[in-house]
Amino acid sequence: MKREDDFEVRREKLKDLSNEELKERFWELANKVVEPMVDMAKEYTSPSIERSVLLRMGFNSLQAKAIVNKCLELNILGKGVGHIVLRMAKEENISYKEAGEKIASGELIDKVKEIFKIKV
Repeated sequence: MKREDDFEVRREKLKDLSNEELKERFWELANKVVEPMVDMAKEYTSPSIERSVLLRMGFNSLQAKAIVNKCLELNILGKGVGHIVLRMAKEENISYKEAGEKIASGELIDKVKEIFKIKV
């Protein structure tokens, strides 16, 4: 089976564009292609993503797992575990590392429920 060459037909609408217009068209199409992925990234998360955030904040993998598991139990993963840890640190006037450790151990769970209005 031979492919029909339609380059000239497809080229018609682009041939009169300047380099700047072609560049603008390229970025317009590129943004259109990645837009659904960007929207998904804003709306969805997963335990592995949240653990990754905590690892980048300096927690070790065991601490990150414990913090994420506590947030999963409370069904607040969508609020962002890093955000939760930072918010608790601010509320308690402690370092974020200490706040994370206290969340992992269960010490701040009642405060987390209160601040994030969780009914369990």
